Parts: sequence; C-alpha cells; structure tokens
Amino acid sequence: MRVEQTLLCIALIPGVAVSQAQSETGYPSKPIRMIVPSAPGSGPDIMARAIGQKLTEALGQAIVIDDKPGAGGIIGSEAAAKAAPDGYTLIMSNAGAHTVNPSLYAKLPYDPIKDFAPVTLVALAPNILIVHPTLPVRNVKELIALAKAKPGELTFGSGGNGSTAHLSGEMFKTMAGINIVHIPFKGSPAAVIGVIAGQIALAIPNIPPALPHVRSGKLKALAVTTAKRAAGVPELPTVAESGLPGYEATAWFGVLAPAATPPQIIARLNAAIVKIAHAREMQDRLMAEGADAVGNTPEQFAQIIRNDIAKWAKVVKASGARAD
Repeated sequence: MRVEQTLLCIALIPGVAVSQAQSETGYPSKPIRMIVPSAPGSGPDIMARAIGQKLTEALGQAIVIDDKPGAGGIIGSEAAAKAAPDGYTLIMSNAGAHTVNPSLYAKLPYDPIKDFAPVTLVALAPNILIVHPTLPVRNVKELIALAKAKPGELTFGSGGNGSTAHLSGEMFKTMAGINIVHIPFKGSPAAVIGVIAGQIALAIPNIPPALPHVRSGKLKALAVTTAKRAAGVPELPTVAESGLPGYEATAWFGVLAPAATPPQIIARLNAAIVKIAHAREMQDRLMAEGADAVGNTPEQFAQIIRNDIAKWAKVVKASGARAD
C-alpha cells in the first residue's frame, strides 16, 4: 500500500486525525530500525516481528529488527535513547528493561522517562511459572512446600538481571517465604531451554517464548502471574489463586522513540500501530502467543510506565534484589 493511501485510511478511522502537516513531512522515506533490547526469540523480539511485518505494509518502508541483548536490556535501551530523534529508530521495549532497571541499577546510561517518547503499548502478557516435567510438583502449593523442604537447593532462571522474570521470581521468593537461587541467563529463550535441559528447576519468563514448549510437553506450566487467568491459556490458574494470594506481575511490550522525536511522527506511528494492534488478525495472533493486544495513546502508555517504575521499585526494595 502506498504511503498516501495509508495516510488516507488512517485519517478515516474514527477519532484519528492525520494533519496536512504530517502528510507533508514525507515520513518515512527510508527503512526504520526497531531495536529489541533482548535476545532473538524473546517476548519483545516476537512482538517486534509481529508488529514490524504489518507496519512495513502500512508505512511502505521496511521495519528492520535489530536485536541488541545484554545487561538486562541496558545495551539496547541506551542505543535507542542516544539515536537521532528523527523517527528512523524505535525500540520495542518491555517492563523489565524500561521500568525495573531504574531501581535495580544504581546508575543507568539513560533516563527511562526523559530520554524516550512513548508511542503506544502494544500488548500485555502474563509471565508463566514453568518447571521441568520431572520436578515432583503439580501446583504452586507443592512447589512452595518443596522449596521450604530444600532451602537454597532449587534454582530459578531468568533472561537476566532486571527482567520481569527475575523480579517475578524475587517477588515469589519474598511472598512465599522461600529460598531459591537466581541464575541469570543471556535472554529468556536461554532460561527456558535451561529448564528444559534440567540446568535449573524453574523459571517465570514472558509467556511467548515458553508456551510452545509447554504445549509440546517439554515443560510443565503451573500458573500465570496476572491477577486474572490469561485468555490464551485459560486452563492455567493464576499464582494468586493456586497458593500465593495477592501475587501479581504483568509483562508489557511497547514501542518508544528517542525523546525529541517530532510529535507529528509520533502521531503517525501511533495511528499506524494502534490500527494494527486493534485488527482481529493481530489480536488472534497475539492471543495464540498468550498475550493481549492493546494499542493506546502515548499519554496512556507514559502513565503505565510511571506506575510500573513505582511498583517495581517497591518489589526491588522488599526483595533486596540487585544487579549482580
């Protein structure tokens, strides 16, 4: 679809206005890089590729996915924060990299509020509590009992310090009153494989990279971390209802640009991505991955980020977690 046709279609969506000034910018006139601050196959990577494919069609320019994993998302986030604010560098960030790191690290090379311009929240997803099929537990209560019987012997993995998988595990430890040892991996897919291989006893990763292995029988899923059951896996109970009342952790995936990116470009990207997220095809695709498509305003996404920074700060303080 031509850019002009795309603009016309977006302009016809109720409640979405595309100004003449936007159409006159000529944006985009070249490929757009979308940084993913985590490993290939991770939740953010899966979301970036799903949205990127449709965004390429909508904007008439290629969306190039650039995975920059490492340091709990800091490497990719710093690269995005310091990129030119011209709309040609975006980041598909996540709750861990963007809202946990400010509390977990004493100093970051970027400010998650001042250095980024939110575009839209793409999706919300639970983390999923997984164990190796041979671990002798059938539910959360039995896992807690086993951990209490073997203090310090069970290990839990994550995609790295600062990920929601890490903090979900720390919150689980604190609320359950158990001692399980954190083992950071280089990305959530590696942590998932670690459980499959028996290198670690359990993990609480984003649901997208884990779900295929649960469905194939390579992993045993005990619960999801959201307050309510997930539409994509309604058969799984929540952690709260299956042994740990009050437990709740929600992962998110969202698109941001460097701060000072022109507002008309942010508006253009927001309109395009929101339309994609609201399409039935994308909602079904993300539900199959265990996630719920969102698509909201930059202001609403900014408020979610601020709320999450405050929430995870309390979890970090209560757990005593730190970046090793």
